[in-house]
Amino acid sequence: MSPPRRKIDLRKTLFLLPNMITLSSIFCGFDSIRLSGSATDDDTFYRASLLLIYALFFDMLDGRVARLTKTQSAFGLQIDSLADVVSFGVAPALLVYRWSLHQAGTPGLVVAFVFAGAGAVRLARFNVLSMGESGAPTKPGKYIIGLPVPGAAGILISLVVANHAIGGSLGSQRYLWPMMGLTVFLAFLQVSTIRFRSFKDLKLNARSVALVLFAVFSSAIVSLQTRPEFVLVWLLGFYVTIGVVETIITFPRRRREAREGEPPPPTM
Repeated sequence: MSPPRRKIDLRKTLFLLPNMITLSSIFCGFDSIRLSGSATDDDTFYRASLLLIYALFFDMLDGRVARLTKTQSAFGLQIDSLADVVSFGVAPALLVYRWSLHQAGTPGLVVAFVFAGAGAVRLARFNVLSMGESGAPTKPGKYIIGLPVPGAAGILISLVVANHAIGGSLGSQRYLWPMMGLTVFLAFLQVSTIRFRSFKDLKLNARSVALVLFAVFSSAIVSLQTRPEFVLVWLLGFYVTIGVVETIITFPRRRREAREGEPPPPTM
């Protein structure tokens, strides 16, 4: 008599899917580091930045797949953060250092490290705020504290891509100090208490529709007036601007609520 066949646990198989997507993001970050470390021309930096754009795609995909398959877990939260440290902390920091900041010597190296370090701190804080008492991931809030690491990295990555598209010189000595200032500013936004929208609970109302329409039409204008590669720079810059402006506008109200002991809106 043949032994009974073991049934395949479909849920365990599905659990692997989002984690494999996350590992794909890590691979893209790893290969980008390899290319950046030996890059001597603009084409190589461009390929390294494209790998990080693929990593951004995988980063957006893994969470959605986990939610669709209902396989969210504390393990998935941790490996996703580790992937972000590699692909959106270390990899873009090395990319921008080798592309531009190395011309400043030691200060450029420090600035690149500050960006990577700020990303690690931001992710550690996110993990602490994202876990409930049982250690399981909690439901995302309307706002997140500090600029998300992929968003900060995306701005640096998109600048490299856009610069390559126009044959520009953003990586030259001429723009060294603006690039250093931008990198430090993005590092600050990551560890700041500025609240950025998570768009996890985006509701269909007049304000959200107007925001989406503005993003679409403004992106079309940017694409037509410049190059399509500048659209990502514009969208990420617009996202950062929204967060900073909303924080400034709501600061008096939140300060008043803190004095009166009212709970602030949910954040993560």
